[in-house]
Amino acid sequence: MQAVTTIGLDIAKSVFQVHDATGNVVIRRQLKRRYVLAFFQKLAPCVVGIEACATSHHWSRELKALGHTVRLMPPAYVKPYVKRQKNDAADAEAICEAVTRTNMRFVETKTPEQQSCLMLHRTRHLFIRQQTPAPCRRRFKRQAAARGGARVSRRARCPAADAESPGPGV
Repeated sequence: MQAVTTIGLDIAKSVFQVHDATGNVVIRRQLKRRYVLAFFQKLAPCVVGIEACATSHHWSRELKALGHTVRLMPPAYVKPYVKRQKNDAADAEAICEAVTRTNMRFVETKTPEQQSCLMLHRTRHLFIRQQTPAPCRRRFKRQAAARGGARVSRRARCPAADAESPGPGV
């Protein structure tokens, strides 16, 4: 078996797809979540490419602890390398090809503290977005009740919600 130098790892819910290509395909394998670390422990340190998502930062930290070089790439930068229909095997192959490109932009691996801070900011933003239309809904219900409870099929427009969201030209 040839020495493995570059691996594309496609992360899914329960089955991960591993692809290695150095001219010819050396490894093309499906791994269950519980076997991923055991598989990478057996390999010599190599470059591992992963699409950046919330869980990829966890796997990046785990693989770096095993001595591998992990490179995270935004999914939009990997998509042009998919040659055929979108499935896990094709994605792993595209990731493997994209990680070898010299002009590829990579994402830094976030620490657990950075991820928790981002989660708090996103949750706060979600609460604020949900809070803005609430007074508009209450006002609409009051006005509908004053008209005799007539139901309106369309959603009421809220000027406060419209002012917060940018228009289509922005």
